[in-house]
Amino acid sequence: MTTHNAEIQISVNDKPMSCPSELSLSALLVQLEMPLQATAVAVNDDIVARHHWDSTLLNTGDRIALFQAIAGG
Repeated sequence: MTTHNAEIQISVNDKPMSCPSELSLSALLVQLEMPLQATAVAVNDDIVARHHWDSTLLNTGDRIALFQAIAGG
């Protein structure tokens, strides 16, 4: 079986970025060193539930929005 190391173009919080094809949303968050417990994610303006992060594969042109919970008052 041949492995393709193709890269895709996505944007994360409006910043262009390249990542490997077939990268899952959870793998992207690990790569970006995001605190998984305090992060919410939208892909193309749709919130993705945490239990779908592993099964959500990124595609060229996806717009990822990351939100972090901030404690304060």
